[in-house]
Formats: sequence, C-alpha cells, structure tokens
Amino acid sequence: MSLNSELVWFKSSYSSGGGGECIEVAMAWHRSSYSSEEGGECVEVADCPNAVHVRDSKNVARPGLALAPKAWTAFIKFAREV
Repeated sequence: MSLNSELVWFKSSYSSGGGGECIEVAMAWHRSSYSSEEGGECVEVADCPNAVHVRDSKNVARPGLALAPKAWTAFIKFAREV
C-alpha cells in the first residue's frame, strides 16, 4: 500500500438529518502498490477495527466491499500464492 492516503469523512448513520447532533467518521484510503500511476486499474483499501473496505479508485461513488479482517488476510495470502 502507498503511504499517501486521503481521509474521507462521512456522517454517521446515527446522526440526525436536522443538522443537530452529528457525528462524522473518517477512513484513510490507501492505493494498492500494484495499481498503476496512469489511473488504470486502481484498488484502494481502508482498514478499520472490524472491517477492511475495498473500492475502485476510478469510481469511489460505487459501493465498495467490506471484509472481515480474517477474510482480508486469507485473500491476501491466496493472492500472493497465485
């Protein structure tokens, strides 16, 4: 993963829609070191205590994938063996 990351803030689902008591949380996204710098196939990952989030950096508005840390570790292990 690249050390360059960008915090992405979003409002918690527990915040009210009236603009009163709002909680925002942030995730630091890291681009895969295997992604090309030309903007081609880019995968970004944000690790949180209970999940590892994966998204396509070319289209961050699309839903990403959230994996349990053990599942992410198993995937990385498998990918390294292929």
